[in-house]
Amino acid sequence: MDFGKLPLAAMMAKKMAWLTRRSEVLAQNIANADTPGYRAQDLKETSFGALVARESRGVRNGSRAALTHPKHMAGPSRTQVAYRVVNEPDIQEPTISGNTVSMEQQMQHLGETQMSYQMVIDLYRKHLGMFRTALGRGN
Repeated sequence: MDFGKLPLAAMMAKKMAWLTRRSEVLAQNIANADTPGYRAQDLKETSFGALVARESRGVRNGSRAALTHPKHMAGPSRTQVAYRVVNEPDIQEPTISGNTVSMEQQMQHLGETQMSYQMVIDLYRKHLGMFRTALGRGN
């Protein structure tokens, strides 16, 4: 059994990919803190409810291919979510040079991202531990 194909593990992998991409965007903001006219950016997090609604709409309309035989191959998943970079919404006002990067704010966002990433890693480890226990291999 491939652990990565389980729905929960796939969601955790997507969340870690999103957090990695957000760290890259925040690092780019920090690197451009002194660049005149630079606008701070962040990633827009995808709403879980919107994702479920989009996926269930495809099922209701019959747009998904049904596997009618065990040897049929499943098509690619449509749950790939593109990461949309948006301008930072909580910037108070730009500096004289037009730069909107607040180092304190970027470091706060980076800390939040790191804590979320660690939480997903811990959850992933707990699930692997449960599988090991179920298989009688312990932790």
